[in-house]
Amino acid sequence: QVQLVESGGGLVQPGGSLRLSCAPSGSIFRLNSMGWYRQAPGKQRELVGRITISGGHTYYRDSVKGRFTISRDNANNTLYLQMNSLEPEDTAVYYCNANAGAWPGNDYWGQGTQVSVSS
Repeated sequence: QVQLVESGGGLVQPGGSLRLSCAPSGSIFRLNSMGWYRQAPGKQRELVGRITISGGHTYYRDSVKGRFTISRDNANNTLYLQMNSLEPEDTAVYYCNANAGAWPGNDYWGQGTQVSVSS
């Protein structure tokens, strides 16, 4: 089992920045990858980006490339999402995800944190 606790959401003006954090606990030695998803009202949850634990390879959806950066602190396993040049279209509940265990692994989710971009 993996538990995920997120923090860092809030209200920001267009063009502003926010940083989300996700602290995992539990069976973190079995992590395969971690990532961020988001869900806007009336829309399906979508992948924002992911990072592999072994190798630190990253993937981003096209709409956030060049604006968002995923990173991970190996000392405390915390996952970050640095979001710059935020747009109203980025408004959503952001969820931290962790995949752990033997392939294909099990998915674990945080409680979600609201990000609102508005003037």
